[in-house]
Amino acid sequence: MLKSTALAALTLAATIGTAQADTLNVGMSGGYFPFTFVKLDELQGFEVDFINAIAAETGDDVNFVTMSFSGLIGALDSGRIDTIANQITITPEREAKFAFSQPYVFDGAQVVVKKGNEDTITGPADLSGKTVAVNLGSNFEELLNGLPNAEEIDIRTYESNIAQDTALGRVDAFVMDRVSSAQLIAESPLPLALAGKPFSEIRNALPFRNDEEGLALRDRVDAAITTLKENGTLAEISDKWFGSDITVAE
Repeated sequence: MLKSTALAALTLAATIGTAQADTLNVGMSGGYFPFTFVKLDELQGFEVDFINAIAAETGDDVNFVTMSFSGLIGALDSGRIDTIANQITITPEREAKFAFSQPYVFDGAQVVVKKGNEDTITGPADLSGKTVAVNLGSNFEELLNGLPNAEEIDIRTYESNIAQDTALGRVDAFVMDRVSSAQLIAESPLPLALAGKPFSEIRNALPFRNDEEGLALRDRVDAAITTLKENGTLAEISDKWFGSDITVAE
């Protein structure tokens, strides 16, 4: 009898332990160096390390789901994934639909030009009459459309190759976040240069569905992010990929 009771208790404990270890389905493009990319058939990057660190705190398993960036929001909305880790910028439109974690990356929008053209475009005001590329699905098209001179800017949306087309002179510039722009210039043989200072603060966070389950998951993940900030883990991950701490506001 005692053996049966003990066995039942162990079975119950194991069942409870298993139930607490949920699988966190995280969407990302896998093509956005150094945040999320594939090298030697391995998914890696800042976002990958960040999510794995969160899971280590919460005790969850992680299932990374890669797809085109333009499909990530729809996948979250439909429940195919639980959140997106792909440098998702907080915008009023997204806040109206999703529940966000606290920001974990602070950045700014940056104009990038072909090397040698830095003096011709030093900021958003100089984009009038210019063709400017942005990544499809990013918030930079919306950002440019909000500028006072937006009607004078020819905005081109790209799935890829915005850097290549800028270097080849097919467009006058592209706009991306400063951190990614600096990394791209450092890693790429293309003749590119930062033009002027960053403009418009960018805050990246993890979006969740705005329902009871999504809010509960957001709160659990948010508590883990706080821990990672306080114990220095988040800063270490940032320094590994960027050589500086981009996880705190300047």
